[in-house]
Amino acid sequence: MLFIPILGLLLATITSAFPEGGSKDSQHALFYKGHDLSSLKLLEDAGTFSYVDTAKNNATRPAYDILEDGGMNSVRLRIWVNPPDGVYGLQYTLELAKRFQKKGYHIYLDFHFADGWADPQKQPIPAAWPTDLKPLSATLRKYVKNTLLAFQRAHVKLDIVSLGNEIRHGMLWPTAYVDVDVQPYPALVKNFTNLATLYKAARSGVDDAIKAGAHKPQVMIHLDNGWNTTFQTRWYSALIDNGVKKSAFDVVGVSFYPFYGTSATFENLRSSLNTLVKKYGKPVQVVETDYPAICDGQWNPIPESSEPEIQFNVKGQIEWMGKVIDIVKNVPRGLGQGVFYWEPAWLNNTSLGSNCTDALLFEPDFSNWPETVGYSRESVNFFK
Repeated sequence: MLFIPILGLLLATITSAFPEGGSKDSQHALFYKGHDLSSLKLLEDAGTFSYVDTAKNNATRPAYDILEDGGMNSVRLRIWVNPPDGVYGLQYTLELAKRFQKKGYHIYLDFHFADGWADPQKQPIPAAWPTDLKPLSATLRKYVKNTLLAFQRAHVKLDIVSLGNEIRHGMLWPTAYVDVDVQPYPALVKNFTNLATLYKAARSGVDDAIKAGAHKPQVMIHLDNGWNTTFQTRWYSALIDNGVKKSAFDVVGVSFYPFYGTSATFENLRSSLNTLVKKYGKPVQVVETDYPAICDGQWNPIPESSEPEIQFNVKGQIEWMGKVIDIVKNVPRGLGQGVFYWEPAWLNNTSLGSNCTDALLFEPDFSNWPETVGYSRESVNFFK
């Protein structure tokens, strides 16, 4: 009866090759449990912000240690091309990345391809870059290559790079602005021509860096409105029909927030992610989401939530995140790859882009301003 020990050995080998998630896991089984901590150095440099771990007798600890105890294994960092004050620029982001590398976290670099914020409302060409398509393409390609090589020289392994941030309307406006609502479909494809050219240039920059010795990251495309199946599939179809091969991206990333359309429901997110996986066969991640701990109308009108049964409080944060994680983990073929919470520790920016008062995972205490203390909420543990 030798098959029993042999079977046991085989199962042990499989278990070893495909362990449960964690910062030292095999790529095959890894589920990215991440937070965007891009602003952490900004607060540290101010010298007036600190974090308290309420689960450990109110000990003062680094925010990332508290979040790691809550299950975090990955960190997302945005990078701007030439910000006037250097914040989110190359050196700023490298410093954070090196620290997180030493901690063993997986690192996801989010290219904005702008000197400041790039999102569905704005994607400005960096001030020093050309605006005509051909020289802009060459500049973009070189920038991506040089940036990745800078991280390689700093001994930072980038697990994921996103070529653009929430590029629903394209990037590097007006040269590569797109409108996904253009009809009929052939006109939509033509509308994507410049964006496809620039995406190919950025993707070639990744290949150039790899050939020059950089670690090969997963390449992501990141769009907002992850719940909108029609938008997502029309966008990718138009890009691919402009000659961008499916092999030119490895991961589909989406944003999913409760306040950007009442159709942003869990059921629609599930349907959208499942459709994307079936259509393109790529891993999917929700790379931006958050939920308010406080939304009381004190400063702004209370927005309408897409999931109104979830309360605006800490328990609501835990419930929202639990359901998002569950949806991603249960997409077909095991291709749900990760979830990232957006800026859980940005103590002086509590509303984080919504009309709600506070979407952080730390309760800020401003009573001794400018000294500010963030007390960890129970929701720091939602990844556990």
